[in-house]
Amino acid sequence: MANGSGVKTNEREGTRAQAKYIRISAYKVREVLDLIRGEHVQRAAEILRFTQRDAAHVVGKVLASAVANAENNDGLDPDDLYVSTAYADEGVTLKRFRPRARGRAGRIRKRTCHVTIIVSRMPEEELRRFRAKQQAEATARRARRVAGGRAAGGAEASGGGDQGRGGRFRRNRRGGEQAAAPTTDEQVETEELIEDEQAADVAEEIVDDAAAVDVAENSSGPGEGDSSADAGESTDEPAEGSDEAAPDEGADRPEGEEK
Repeated sequence: MANGSGVKTNEREGTRAQAKYIRISAYKVREVLDLIRGEHVQRAAEILRFTQRDAAHVVGKVLASAVANAENNDGLDPDDLYVSTAYADEGVTLKRFRPRARGRAGRIRKRTCHVTIIVSRMPEEELRRFRAKQQAEATARRARRVAGGRAAGGAEASGGGDQGRGGRFRRNRRGGEQAAAPTTDEQVETEELIEDEQAADVAEEIVDDAAAVDVAENSSGPGEGDSSADAGESTDEPAEGSDEAAPDEGADRPEGEEK
């Protein structure tokens, strides 16, 4: 029914898309349409993608067509749209017959339907609430990513023996398991303090090891020099009572005198 201006009075507001004579019964399509009615177009597309029904494929195409019509024909932003109306009307029924016993025939009804989806712009209040929810989810994902990176860095500092590509993958897995727990500001500050304490302990161990090495070198160096010097003195000057220190008995006697 139309008024004098040519606009249908029973037509609902929004941008629509319709698929006619779909070879699926309207009852089966309505079960899928009930899942996406009132949902944001992105959420509706995700639901249809993971719905294990044959009608979900057809409904997904109609939804994509409605969003494209709203963007190209009406100039609406696809991020502001939701499924305002979705319904399926019965189409023509194809009659077929199958031979049965005693010359009889069994009737087969092949149902068809017309699928209609209308998308509209969300109200300002709901749109503001939806955007705030998206922002909160993005912030939570970013916080989990940061926590995972810090956990991976702590695992890398504690397990320095992991080398190569395999070691990086192992550290990433450990970091992912630690990052699964929810984090707050107090937990982040506590983790930072723990990391600073661990770094200070590692630095003290390095300094202690270096000092121990220096002490060992200083204690071993002069001792070896003294022993070598004593050895040199003992080789240059013969000790008392040795054969070399005793004078030759026949050296001071005259040539003709016998012993």
